[in-house]
Amino acid sequence: MNKKELAAALSPDTDPAPFFALADKVRRERVGDAVHLRGLIEFSNHCRRNCFYCGIRRGNAGVRRFRLDAERILDCARTAAALKYGSVVMQSGEDLSWGTAELAGVVERIKVETGLAVTLSVGERSREDYRALRAAGADRFLLRFETSDRRLFAMLKPDSDYDERFRCLAWLKEAGFQVGSGVMTGLPGQSLESMADDILIFKELELDMVGIGPFIPSPGTPLAGAPAATLESALRMVALTRIVTGNAHMPATSAMGAIDPNGRQKALRCGANVLMPNVSPVEHRADYSLYPGKICVSEAPERCGACVDAMLESLGRVRAEGPGHSLKAAA
Repeated sequence: MNKKELAAALSPDTDPAPFFALADKVRRERVGDAVHLRGLIEFSNHCRRNCFYCGIRRGNAGVRRFRLDAERILDCARTAAALKYGSVVMQSGEDLSWGTAELAGVVERIKVETGLAVTLSVGERSREDYRALRAAGADRFLLRFETSDRRLFAMLKPDSDYDERFRCLAWLKEAGFQVGSGVMTGLPGQSLESMADDILIFKELELDMVGIGPFIPSPGTPLAGAPAATLESALRMVALTRIVTGNAHMPATSAMGAIDPNGRQKALRCGANVLMPNVSPVEHRADYSLYPGKICVSEAPERCGACVDAMLESLGRVRAEGPGHSLKAAA
């Protein structure tokens, strides 16, 4: 699909049903019915950035800040292994108090003690830092660019540099990571054409993973009063991204569940093939609040695991086995 066709398919005036059905067919043929489970470890909500949309932005004084130490992170990873998840995702704000050597040490211990695949989502670092984290055993890295529209990027991320973001994605690939990125839909000022460009950039970058979620306005941010995105806009984006990228891993994001109780199930029906149940300490989950309405803030990891299994059974899907490495790399 070209940019004009994608923009037309993203329009609310176009019936999405055919694209949802095609995306589900492509997903079944290219990645199968199995759903990969990645245990999410939110280990710090400190962030040096002041992104206008983010609830844990540096300037939000209403956030109760926390950092997990290495042992707490290891405990979370052990829980994920006990629940038979294939991998963990270590996610934080851009918290430079966590040095590269310390991060690398935690990654090494997770690999030795659990054997799980490890994804890092810790923001922009130096080229040398990325190489060191990869050498420590980290398998994947998620670095979202949120929008490919330079003008919109500058408005929403005033202390970030557009070119540096994409330079970091290139460094990650160079370091040997399986690379993931992603965007939000329904951002204030976002056009259908820029969303179409997002999808084409996913293809151009040959991403191993693509994460898409709806914009949800968060208290304590400059966009607190902006209208929220619709679930349908995010689902259209998921479906079209599946059609265009073929075999990229794509999560049914928790933000979709925040705006619709069945949001993740709907995403799994139109192209998604990954779920990320939370294995973070319950006492800190509400503090890692990128947006309001976050799901699963009080459930123990074991309960989340049972809920995910019930969800998959209701959809006629099954858990995937193994670490869930990139299908593009395998190909």
